[in-house]
Amino acid sequence: MANISLSAILVILFWGLTPAAARELSPLSSTTALSSTSTDGICSSMVKRQGYTCQEHLVTTHDGYVLNLPRIIVGESRGSPVLLQHGLFMDGITWLLLPPNQSLAFLLADNGFDVWVANTRGTKYSRQHTSLPSNSSDYWNWSWDELVAYDLPATFKYVHDLTGQKLHYVGHSQGTLIALAAFSQDQLLNLLRSAALLSPIAYVGQMTSPLAKNAAENFIAESLYNLGIFEFNMRGVSVIKFLKDLCNNTGIDCTNLLTSFTGPNCCLNPSIVNVFLDHEPQSTSTKNMIHLSQMIREGTTTMFDYENRDENIKHYGQPTPTVYDMTRIPNDLPLFLSYGGADALSDVKDVQRLLEILEDHDADKLVVQYRNDYAHADYVMGENANRDVYEPLISFFRLQ
Repeated sequence: MANISLSAILVILFWGLTPAAARELSPLSSTTALSSTSTDGICSSMVKRQGYTCQEHLVTTHDGYVLNLPRIIVGESRGSPVLLQHGLFMDGITWLLLPPNQSLAFLLADNGFDVWVANTRGTKYSRQHTSLPSNSSDYWNWSWDELVAYDLPATFKYVHDLTGQKLHYVGHSQGTLIALAAFSQDQLLNLLRSAALLSPIAYVGQMTSPLAKNAAENFIAESLYNLGIFEFNMRGVSVIKFLKDLCNNTGIDCTNLLTSFTGPNCCLNPSIVNVFLDHEPQSTSTKNMIHLSQMIREGTTTMFDYENRDENIKHYGQPTPTVYDMTRIPNDLPLFLSYGGADALSDVKDVQRLLEILEDHDADKLVVQYRNDYAHADYVMGENANRDVYEPLISFFRLQ
């Protein structure tokens, strides 16, 4: 009964009860101004207090977004660089939520790697733009296509140019989607040493998450967009306070709060939910939510569909959006994939579809790990992930 109640609460708080609206997107306004950003950062709030050396870097994308990119260093040595890319509704703190002996960012640093923590546009520490304020519709005029086209290339190039070395890459959830899409277009490959994909997402047509499927099938994101809501922000003060009070005062195991979205996570300590709510969830664009919803409904992986022939021709030179062809991922690219049997977002059937495409991959370049008990959040918040996933991942990097 507790699970049903919490599911209902999540539906109301996170997705709302907005009826489906017309699918055609309204035009965006045009505004120009300078925006401000927070004066604190991940280094001071999460890293230095644990005794690690940390530097805050800023990277400007070709389309003007200024991205925060903390760097974690141990000692004087400069090992191979590793870029950590978070998923949807998260930011770089994803990799720092657990204690230092369990968090992937700290474990990589302890093992001599040069750790770089990406923060996608629109998240708390990456809300600057060279000309647009973050409260303008133009600022939020992007989907994960732009993360592929702009954020990843800018971040990769910055780290590569500064270190003089090719990168290892770790992505979780949407962080795997944008990487696979880039690889399928022959992007980043000349700067990449290897990639580890946790809860890999190339397709989402078979996902079982009730919340995500409900939102997609009822065109919730489209409804919000047509109401003029271009920032998809679940971090309202009242919502966070309500959830924290619920977790602290009712005796409910609040790891169940994540179940309706991620699947039944096996390995979360209940205390991690409070840590999570201190920092997450983070904003994304409503347009990005529309794009992901299109993938869920159609079972395909294409660029954003404007659902208007003329608009698609304007953007893609054809009446339908360009397909990200996963068969074009090079067979000799070193890949480590780990997926979970209980994951409701990166569903086993969708992952199997990707693995079928990778069946001709060079055998010595592909490691596939299956954790029957893992769901989506276990990969970044599970107290056993350091032993179950991170240690094999680090061993894989050492071989590349």
